[in-house]
Amino acid sequence: MKTKADIHVVVMRLLANREHSRVELQRKLVQRGFATEQITAVLDEFAANNLQSDSRYVENYITSRQQRGYGPVRIQAELREHGVADAAIAAYLDFAGPEWIQLGRQTRQKKFGEALPNDYPEKARQMRFLEQRGFTHEQLRRILETADDIA
Repeated sequence: MKTKADIHVVVMRLLANREHSRVELQRKLVQRGFATEQITAVLDEFAANNLQSDSRYVENYITSRQQRGYGPVRIQAELREHGVADAAIAAYLDFAGPEWIQLGRQTRQKKFGEALPNDYPEKARQMRFLEQRGFTHEQLRRILETADDIA
């Protein structure tokens, strides 16, 4: 029979590797055959002792994905897939922040080089790439604007 102590060991091992959302931990524990009531009790204890925190998970996840060149739309979708509540996402993910434009420009330059696209097919290709990375249409416009567009 699997006990709460067994759940504690598994959760500690999982959290030692990286932060997990509560829903992720719950899914993994259910897959391992633990009882739902025991899982809930243990996860409540971990949350009360601040050993597991969805807020900390969201902050770390956003930072990690930004470092890989992903935009806010994609990050938000991925967090939802991981079972994070919209309120927790909204508390840490600011779509209007100027850092997204800078990140988008760096991501575009890494993939396509310094020069901005000079014809429509190339501009469309770069926009599709950035859109798949999770940038909004307004961000795409600002990422690809030239010095002439700004003036």
